[in-house]
Amino acid sequence: MRRPSVVGRRFLPHRDTARWYLSVAVTADALGVFVPVLTVYALAPEPRPLGAAATAAACWLAIRTVHRRYLGRVLGESRGLLATVHDWLVLLGLLAGLRALTGEGSSVGSALLGLAPALLISGATGAAVHRHLTGRRHRAQALRRVLLVGEAGPVDVVAAPLAARTDHAYVVVGTVLAGAGSTGSGIPELGRLATAGPDLAPLVPDLIPDGPDGTTVLAAARRQDAGLVLVIPGSLLTGERLRRLSWAVQDAGLALAVASGLTEVALRRLSVSSAAGLNLLHIAPPLRRGAQPALKSVLDRAAACATLLALLPLLALLAAAVRLDSPGPVLYRQTRIGHRGTPFTLWKFRTMVADADLRRPELEGANEHLTGPLFKMRRDPRVTRLGRLLRRTSMDELPQLFNVVRGQMALVGPRPPLPEEVARYGAVELRRLGVKPGLTGPWQISGRSELSWDEGLALDLDYADNWSVTGDLDVLARTLRAVVDGRGAY
Repeated sequence: MRRPSVVGRRFLPHRDTARWYLSVAVTADALGVFVPVLTVYALAPEPRPLGAAATAAACWLAIRTVHRRYLGRVLGESRGLLATVHDWLVLLGLLAGLRALTGEGSSVGSALLGLAPALLISGATGAAVHRHLTGRRHRAQALRRVLLVGEAGPVDVVAAPLAARTDHAYVVVGTVLAGAGSTGSGIPELGRLATAGPDLAPLVPDLIPDGPDGTTVLAAARRQDAGLVLVIPGSLLTGERLRRLSWAVQDAGLALAVASGLTEVALRRLSVSSAAGLNLLHIAPPLRRGAQPALKSVLDRAAACATLLALLPLLALLAAAVRLDSPGPVLYRQTRIGHRGTPFTLWKFRTMVADADLRRPELEGANEHLTGPLFKMRRDPRVTRLGRLLRRTSMDELPQLFNVVRGQMALVGPRPPLPEEVARYGAVELRRLGVKPGLTGPWQISGRSELSWDEGLALDLDYADNWSVTGDLDVLARTLRAVVDGRGAY
């Protein structure tokens, strides 16, 4: 979703919005522990209900503070459900330790009953704050005004994703270019730095001159009321020149950020170190082997087995309905390409007429995916009446739980591609085969068939490089909402 035009408009700074969110989050966290614990302990009855409630609430707020859940740059930026679960488990451990040290004699059942609402209330509050902030961002509100500084090409590379997406706080209000050239993004040019760096005068005690670079950048920032200067280093803007510019910006009270050039790398994979005065950015490799992939495989197969057992009556009912709705087999079998290019047979409930594959060539001209190797039609005449319902509810995918049990698929992963699609892959697209395909995945919760090929590929590549077990749990939780919503399912 592209952000509305921002030139000449003023916006409520994100820090002002964050103050309001801070009050809501702290109040919800405090009352979400204090009131339930007080109520449960008073009704149980347990000794010293008021002291127990106050202690639990203080510990909960302390844990959330130590884990930086209340920082202005963090509040509302994500749903924080997994972070809340993590903090809640830490709370249980901390209170268990205090209980052992003090000899507190309340029952464990009362304690768990009193603390359980904290998980729900804090999780719901975080999700509501995130949803509210996302809505404001869609209306070009609660943003930070950003001035880009760098060479024309790199500025365009950074400006394009910032303008195309609304899930972040940054709105570009102008640029100061280094050297020759011009941008193609239409950002107002507010100044230009010389091709060659300025002469660097020796430092004078208690006086660090802005220099021509600093003067130009500060004038542009003040002109557009920018609160953040985002620098894109390059051949003309590096080393001592970048160092002096950072002094000028920060001494003027403006925030400074430097674009690393990295994209689609999860923050947890990044770390910083220093060597010989150089700041080094380390990038951890994607999870391909080790404890987490092994745990993912075990959890996937166990969860798929349990789900199949629970859904056996539903699966039998759906099989009978498919058989009665139209002639043909109940299950549709199709060769797909899995982990590291290994082909496997994917199973689905049949949603099309029996000769659907033979009729596809006559429909090629109606393909709604104009880019990439996918074939999708919103009103595909081959889909049966029951098939539309099964696709709308994603119940046609349930037999793929058998693929998960056999280890051919995972519960969460990229979409399993067809052999003819993989035949058209380049080196970039092949990277999505570095993990097992999934029954659900980022594409399932982001629009499914409404995504373009490039959008779906970007989601798959991001997952393949940055997946984690906790991230999978988040995708599974959001899949239910996507299935109920049904957007992009056809």
